[in-house]
Amino acid sequence: MPWRMEYIKNKILVYGRMIKFSHTIFALPFALSAVVMAWEHHSPAISDFFWIIVAMVGARSAAMGFNRVVDADIDLKNHRTAIREIPSGLLSEKEGFVFVGLCSLVFILSAAMLSLLCFILSFPALFFLFFYSYTKRFTPYCHLYLGFAIGLAPIGAWVAITGTLSGGIAFLSLSLMTYIAGFDILYACQDIEFDQNQGLFSLPAKTGAQKAMRISSLLHVATVVFLFAVYVAFEMHPVFLVFLGSIGLLLIIEHKLVTPDNLKHINMAFFHVNSIISILLFVGVLVQGFFK
Repeated sequence: MPWRMEYIKNKILVYGRMIKFSHTIFALPFALSAVVMAWEHHSPAISDFFWIIVAMVGARSAAMGFNRVVDADIDLKNHRTAIREIPSGLLSEKEGFVFVGLCSLVFILSAAMLSLLCFILSFPALFFLFFYSYTKRFTPYCHLYLGFAIGLAPIGAWVAITGTLSGGIAFLSLSLMTYIAGFDILYACQDIEFDQNQGLFSLPAKTGAQKAMRISSLLHVATVVFLFAVYVAFEMHPVFLVFLGSIGLLLIIEHKLVTPDNLKHINMAFFHVNSIISILLFVGVLVQGFFK
């Protein structure tokens, strides 16, 4: 029996590595920020927080797992990604699809626990998330599509609490969209030569690293602008501007860490700096609420 438990534990760890579970921190704080802002005029139950978190984790895990299965053949050819769980043989494609199915079911059931509207919207949401995996095969603007798909999270959380849409929350989704797209472009700079050789599409492969990084910088400027628009739209307390300034500073640091001639700090920029930015946003939204 102990060996069986060890096997299950190892499998869980392998699945966690496959979907980069820790990366959930990038988008989840944006969704929770939407919940906090909705709280001013609505009174969500504790269970709503729980189901929103479960839905976010389920959707993100399903999307990441689907991407790993669909891209398994491509990943095998790339020395940077050949060590991933499916190309390396730690998981089979069948196991990957089973995992995607289970995570999709978790997302759909979590959405159903929130409301009938959320349940209905969960199906197109999954479609948008899954379709991203094919965009690199035909458009260099796949990064923007990824941002759009993940950027639906704050709107989804807002709808879950309020049952309505809001122009103000759209600014939060746009900030997440440009934030995700911007750092995804930086991350794609690692595979320029590979993408070009394989006939894959990415902005860096099309324009070169230098121009792609300039576009990434502009997208992150837009992120700050959209977050300021959130501040105005929701009449937030000025203390939020302190957090917004810190986010802007971290984005500048991120672009200083990664240059066309030096990509060695890309993991630090991608994983650590971006995690801090997302958490700062949520803390800023939470703190300003206490001052209002």
